Amino acid sequence: MASRANKMRPIRRPIMNREASEFEPCWILLRDALTDIHTKNAGRLSFEQLYRASYKIVLRKKGELLYDKVRTFEEEWFRDHIMPPISELITNTLVSVALFHPPASSMHERRQMSEKFLRGIRDSWEEHNMSMNMIADILMYLDRAYTAESKKPSIFATTIGLFRDHILRNSLGAVAQDFDQPYIVFDLLTAVTLDLINMERDGDIIDRSLLLKITSMLEDLYETDEEIDNQKLYTTIFEPKYIDNSRVFYRMECERLLRESNASTWLRHAQRRLNEEQDRCDTTLSISTADKIAKVVETELVSAKLDEFLALDGTGLKSMIDNDRIDDLTILYSLISRVDKTKHVLKNTLQTRVMELGLEIEQALKRTDFSAPVTVAGAADGDEAMEGGDKSKVQTLSAAAQQTAAAIKWVDDVLQLKDKFDTLWSTCFNQDLVLQSAVTKSFSEFINMFARSSEYVSLFIDDNLKRGIKGKTEDEVDIVLDKAIVLLRYLTDRDMFERYYQKHLARRLLHGKSEIHIEKEMVYRMKSEMGNHFTIKFEGMFKDMELSRDLTDNYRDHIRNLGDTDTRKVDLNINVLTTNNWPPEVMGRGSSQEEGAKMECIYPSAIKRLQESFFKYYLKDRSGRVLTWVSSAGTADIKCVFPKIPGKETGPLSKERRYELNVSTYGMIVLMLFNDLPVGESLGFEELQAKTNIPAPDLIRTLASLSVAPKARVLLKDPLTKNVKTTDKFSYNAQFVSKAIKIKAPTISNLSKVEGDDERKETEKKNDQTRAHVVDAAIVRIMKQRKQLTHTQLITEVITQLANRFKPEIPLIKKRIEDLLGREYLERVEGEASSYRYLA
Repeated sequence: MASRANKMRPIRRPIMNREASEFEPCWILLRDALTDIHTKNAGRLSFEQLYRASYKIVLRKKGELLYDKVRTFEEEWFRDHIMPPISELITNTLVSVALFHPPASSMHERRQMSEKFLRGIRDSWEEHNMSMNMIADILMYLDRAYTAESKKPSIFATTIGLFRDHILRNSLGAVAQDFDQPYIVFDLLTAVTLDLINMERDGDIIDRSLLLKITSMLEDLYETDEEIDNQKLYTTIFEPKYIDNSRVFYRMECERLLRESNASTWLRHAQRRLNEEQDRCDTTLSISTADKIAKVVETELVSAKLDEFLALDGTGLKSMIDNDRIDDLTILYSLISRVDKTKHVLKNTLQTRVMELGLEIEQALKRTDFSAPVTVAGAADGDEAMEGGDKSKVQTLSAAAQQTAAAIKWVDDVLQLKDKFDTLWSTCFNQDLVLQSAVTKSFSEFINMFARSSEYVSLFIDDNLKRGIKGKTEDEVDIVLDKAIVLLRYLTDRDMFERYYQKHLARRLLHGKSEIHIEKEMVYRMKSEMGNHFTIKFEGMFKDMELSRDLTDNYRDHIRNLGDTDTRKVDLNINVLTTNNWPPEVMGRGSSQEEGAKMECIYPSAIKRLQESFFKYYLKDRSGRVLTWVSSAGTADIKCVFPKIPGKETGPLSKERRYELNVSTYGMIVLMLFNDLPVGESLGFEELQAKTNIPAPDLIRTLASLSVAPKARVLLKDPLTKNVKTTDKFSYNAQFVSKAIKIKAPTISNLSKVEGDDERKETEKKNDQTRAHVVDAAIVRIMKQRKQLTHTQLITEVITQLANRFKPEIPLIKKRIEDLLGREYLERVEGEASSYRYLA
């Protein structure tokens, strides 16, 4: 049997010895390279050779050993080469100045020492950071193969963190022995940085780029080598201290400003500080700090003493508004918008100031003397005193004209105040809707607190449409109309305005005092704002005037075709008015005419024949209609002949004089009585009233216009006083002379004047009666639709429905509900005393 011979094999060297023999040369090569990198001699190094060396070590499973040796090498390098220069920069003086701010230290001294220290830190950091980046590149395979598998921090994180652990967290050394607390270098670094920032805030110039390097370093360093995102040293240590330091700084600054400065200075200073902090975060610190430091400035410099600054005498918010300090208010709005999204303080102050200024307008109105002599043309329309008066002369306004002037002034002042706050709103407050709503509410409140606001607004529109539109461009007319609508929008008692506007519009239309297309545009805008129900009567008035023009033309054609010479002597212009569309004062149903409301005026025979002719023509195609001649609303043009005065050889009285006199219908009736009166005789007031049947108040005004006003004094009054009394006598003024051929007798009327107390009470009484009917209609309309409602629900719905016309008072609604219950429009629900049911 054959067998294989045994052979002796040589003993192999242990693998561990071979790996150890390979590690040492590689480590020596790497250690020398690390030294060259730190000493800035890396130019002669071969990256490939060094990478292969680290690769071999890791491949031989010596990654952990290499990791530890690199860390140990860097720690020794820090101890021997980096920490000594840093320690030399930390002096007792620096620590004392930076941490305790002794009073004797100057800003220049502090800045120099601080910047020298920070430059040392910066230089050390930049050298270390650059070295660690190069070392990380050499040991790239160590990170890839060892640290990733062992879940240790990368070699870069470990070595870069040495700066944190051996520099920033190092004690102050021998210097720290002089202080009670165990301060570290990081404390000194933070204190120095904050001190430099405060110096810059105080106006000194610092090295911003140096601070940027320091804060960038803190953003690159983490609390641990794991480098968790939210644990950067900048975020965890420096930023909180920076915020706290800034809070103290701005709190003290705000208190100083309140003691030494005014509101305007404070506003600009706060705005500048916000801009500075934003710029500091953009260029020196971290952009992540911007919102936090802005919050500190807003809290300590704006919010903390906001009320005190706004209340300062002479410079506070009240003064800013009154003096139109546009820049101050713009900055204020910007600051308040940052600290209070509701703008509560600004909103309340604006509301209060609007109310105060609005009430001041009313008080100023009471103090204003409107009785001072003025030029009639510059004061009011002729209607307000005596229409047709000599407008070139300086006259004293009558009591009624003074009241009208006061009304126009009140509205003008309110509009000026509105323009003022509109300008502030658009220019300073960025058209803020919250502030607009607040100001609008205050305007509405003070306007409606004034009892005559509805009447005054209507008079303002009346004044502008009568004499203010002439000569204005289309844009200027739009501005006037817009202002009128703005005022109307504020009124709550719009039904009162509607009553006054109807009266004033009637006078303008009947006397041709305005342009019809402007009137229609005004009503169209009211319709768009208030709805159809508000303008239905106004539109009816326009329709009546248009139909009347056509009717007049047709009637004139009819007369010409008849060939009636008598009727052709009088040229008739007819306005047929629908009773429901026109105000009672125009239709002869006003309180001032109640005395003669059922008495028909006695017309001259020529006028009676003309009336009969027109009635016959009108009723030919309109059977069933009833026409009533409203003599109080018309006018007449009378051709007058004044004969030569015997014994007068020169001057106007030496020849016959012919004039065309425009008078009211009542004036025409009165004048025609003097045609048959013998020369030298007169007619008494009572005799004139008996012959004409004109109500006494109207007759007084008519006689005053014909015998008192110098321009149209075609009658002589005995005695010659300014007021007409029932005992006066009147005669034909044969010596009447005028430079004008066409003369307009003044119309002394109260239709476009401010009502007296008694008249206003009467108007309010009529309006209350109308409101009762409107509330009744609203209740019935609501209940018819809803069938059954509780008392509270019904009252709420009535108020909501009528809010666009007026604000009904709850007692009035309750009273109307009781009335409708009694009239069996409603009934109480059995078992539910507070509920109502509609009865069909």
